[in-house]
Amino acid sequence: MTTQEKIAQLLNHADIEINGSRPFDLQVLDTRLYDRVLSRGSLGFGEAYMDGWWSSGQLDQLLTKLLSSNLDKKIQPWKFIFPVVKSFVMNLQTQARSLKVGEHHYDIGNDLYHRMLGQSMVYTCGYWKDTDNLDQAQENKLDLVCKKINLKSGDRILDIGCGWGSFAKFAAEKYGAEVVGITISKEQKQLAEENCAGLPVEIRLQDYREVNEKFDHIISLGMIEHVGYKNYRTYMQMVSRCLKDNGLFLLHTIGGNKSVTSTNAWIEKYIFPNSMLPGIKQLAKSFEGLFVMEDWHNFGIYYDKTLMAWYNNFTNNWDAIKDNYPPKFFKMWEFYLLSCAASFRCRKNQLWQIVLSPNGVEGGYKSIR
Repeated sequence: MTTQEKIAQLLNHADIEINGSRPFDLQVLDTRLYDRVLSRGSLGFGEAYMDGWWSSGQLDQLLTKLLSSNLDKKIQPWKFIFPVVKSFVMNLQTQARSLKVGEHHYDIGNDLYHRMLGQSMVYTCGYWKDTDNLDQAQENKLDLVCKKINLKSGDRILDIGCGWGSFAKFAAEKYGAEVVGITISKEQKQLAEENCAGLPVEIRLQDYREVNEKFDHIISLGMIEHVGYKNYRTYMQMVSRCLKDNGLFLLHTIGGNKSVTSTNAWIEKYIFPNSMLPGIKQLAKSFEGLFVMEDWHNFGIYYDKTLMAWYNNFTNNWDAIKDNYPPKFFKMWEFYLLSCAASFRCRKNQLWQIVLSPNGVEGGYKSIR
């Protein structure tokens, strides 16, 4: 059986045809694709898209079909076992390594993120309840976070992984809070300080392990995905150390359906180096004995809608920023956004908001949706 026949047989399980007539079918533009996929798996498949070796009229639908049929698990070249083994013997998210993702991903241009993310500059899942507008969905999410921690005027909050200061600005303006935001991205720090000028907000270029002071509440929106399973306990111990006895900690994170120790090879190389998605078991183990779990809210289906909104913003604004990036960047970013949307659409990934308290909320915690 030729490599083309092997690939065609695999794609048949996902109801995808090579050079078929349906919009989501795979159009092969370079027949070297077949050997590349069989030898390099998902990494080779993504790289081949960046190189223009294949296309699809509905890339998000093709990727959804591939993920739903688990084809990514059926093509696992032995060489890609190495990153998994490496994650067992090495701590890939040490303090010295932590700056890598900031430089590789978050420092590539604030103009890109402003045009993609919209007015809010929020780079986490929106809360699309009762709205079809991205900016409103993001404001809904920020307000939901504030309500879940029962934020009051004068409260001092730590925002771990503060991004461009969107939550800090919202919490200070709308709720009268004082916020300390920490980030490992120089570009984020600079813009966050500009966005929060004149507000009781302090933005620090600081690793979470260095924080050692008390806060009324602590939140973390989309940061623990960069912490790594070997550091989850350290992360939770830091939160425990810095949270007042009557405070609340809200963790907003992408989560996987099972615990893993590494990430997709293409995502690791091109988008988020040294990243990984936590599983329920890993998170529960990390805060066991430190916190009472008050609430666990899953709205992962909203991430598909968020990513598609970001994708539309990115493509609609590409002409204005394309001169700032290398030729393959557009296809790389397109593959990133649409493959992530597909993973949430077929429920491979989830989005959790978890509320934890040091001693249990007296009388019980009131869940807010």
